[in-house]
Amino acid sequence: MTAISMIGLGLAGALAALLLLMTLLPFLRVAHGAVRSCDFPRLQICGLALALAPVLYAFLPPPWGAILGAVMLLAAAIQAAHVIRFTPLWRRQSLRPEHEDPQAQVSLLAANVKLSNRAYDRLITLVQEEAPDIVMAIEGDADWAEALAALHPDYPHRIIHPLDNGYGMALLSRLPIAEHELRELLVDKVPSIRATIRLRNDSLFRLYVVHPEPPVPSQDTEGRDAEIGMIGIETSEDPLPSVVAGDLNDVAWSLTTRRFQRLSGLLDPRVGRGFYNSFDARSPILRWPLDHLFHDPRFRLVEMRRLPDIGSDHFPMLFRLQLAPVEAGETPEDARAEDLAEVRKMAAKEAASDREAVGSDWEDEKS
Repeated sequence: MTAISMIGLGLAGALAALLLLMTLLPFLRVAHGAVRSCDFPRLQICGLALALAPVLYAFLPPPWGAILGAVMLLAAAIQAAHVIRFTPLWRRQSLRPEHEDPQAQVSLLAANVKLSNRAYDRLITLVQEEAPDIVMAIEGDADWAEALAALHPDYPHRIIHPLDNGYGMALLSRLPIAEHELRELLVDKVPSIRATIRLRNDSLFRLYVVHPEPPVPSQDTEGRDAEIGMIGIETSEDPLPSVVAGDLNDVAWSLTTRRFQRLSGLLDPRVGRGFYNSFDARSPILRWPLDHLFHDPRFRLVEMRRLPDIGSDHFPMLFRLQLAPVEAGETPEDARAEDLAEVRKMAAKEAASDREAVGSDWEDEKS
């Protein structure tokens, strides 16, 4: 065996070890970026493991080739087991309405605009073309708030909260906002919106617009995980049918998001339909679903689409829901005893801390 071949096999073995480690780490109930970030690239790990298995089997001497090849197939199977729910092979969680009723419908466009993105017209043109009832623009600063004024004539009901730290948000609505609250649940200058929206048939629903902190390998994720969990607890106790939407900085199949679903009882329209990967719009390979909408079982899903690039690192998402008088759809798993305890423990720790939001300085230089 040549030196080049030995180096190649050594690299293949190292890659196999890394893929195995990234497969096993997410099983730990540890709220740290180094662990929770491994939840993201499950599709990519599955593909790499499948490609690597025959290479290891063919070129490593027995029995190591067979052993490591089998380990890679096992890793691929574990990853596939986590993501298969988000393919047409799985039963859909969100059901379509038997009969469409435009008066009971609401369309929502969620867009992380990216703070440094100055292509305002691309989002504005998209909104004018799609004409959604509600627009949620995340990461907007004062310049974005000024640019979105072009939409004000069509969206008379507005909640605008620009920030220069990547956590600003705006909610523009054609439908009346009966009441609203702008909150910083845990971390200073990381806001969320809780609004009561009136549909055309006078029914009310609660809309939660969220954008918790992203996970980074050098820091814990308790701020993100606790905020997502707290919203889940709140929606479970809300007398109105709830919708939670925004950039959760988390993938649909993670421990954190699954815990949120158990706590909230809300449905994920991606289940049984597809991944609808919304980030990173700049990379055709490293993509995963970060921009979400979860809804009460009293809603039916009329439409869900990933929209064209607007110059951000996120693709916008469009959802159309219809409120029905009765619940329907697959019921998420029941909450576990440790779910509530974990969220409350993380929330108490974060509430007592005094720190800046993760990533506040990432886009100081706007392009």
